[in-house]
Amino acid sequence: MFPRPIQKASPFANVSYRIALPIALIVWLLPMASVMLTSVRSIEDINRGNYWGWPSSWEFANYLVIFDATPMAQFFLNSLIITLPAVVGSVALASLAGYALAKYKFLGNIWIFAIFVGGNFVPFQILMIPVRDMALWTGVYDTHMALILFHVAFQTGFCTLFMRNFISGLPNALIESARVEGVSEYKIFWYIVLPLVRPALAALAVLIFTFVWNDYFWSLILVQSDSVKPITAGISALRGQWLASWQLISAGAVLAALPPVAMFFLLQKHFIAGLTLGATKG
Repeated sequence: MFPRPIQKASPFANVSYRIALPIALIVWLLPMASVMLTSVRSIEDINRGNYWGWPSSWEFANYLVIFDATPMAQFFLNSLIITLPAVVGSVALASLAGYALAKYKFLGNIWIFAIFVGGNFVPFQILMIPVRDMALWTGVYDTHMALILFHVAFQTGFCTLFMRNFISGLPNALIESARVEGVSEYKIFWYIVLPLVRPALAALAVLIFTFVWNDYFWSLILVQSDSVKPITAGISALRGQWLASWQLISAGAVLAALPPVAMFFLLQKHFIAGLTLGATKG
């Protein structure tokens, strides 16, 4: 059912794997290396067509210029204002909904769960016009709240599916024994369920943080002004009609990638534990 470890594969498969792995890794890292090199090039170097070669001069000042020449600090702040509440809101709602769907038996349980699952298969592009009209009707268009509410609503379906599967793996006897002792449902959820699914919460938080932080599509649909734009839309605004400062765009892209990477390494231990939770028995 599961693939065999590479050490137990045939000699041909073993050699092919060891050759293909570094090649695939280099090909995957080439665009990232290009962006990082471009972020420290001079505009003259770019105009000469030196896109992949070694920079003729190292312009580390580009990382400072981007904050002076553009509202990059505001874009960073906007992304934090949007991402952090969206992550907290979607994970909190999903934890409650996942617990209810996993451990309570009530009429329509499976249908509600099916709605959460089905929502993940809806292409988000078809929601563009209805969501924009709803934002205009409610008066939240071009505000942080528009993106926060959308991301909480859209990500909660996936988060509920994720949390429900983890919580359903908890032994029912543990919860029933707490109920017999007279522990309230709120305390069971807070003091028993949440500590046991902490790795899943960390893994989910990293995933949703990355999804929301890197969102570009809805930041174009629901906001317009620079005072509200997240960093993804802000970087794209650096490209003018006739001239693009690619060194500044690349520097902004590198800076924009740092928070999700830092989030992953900060919660790496819990993230890996959450993804492998229940993968082995005994």
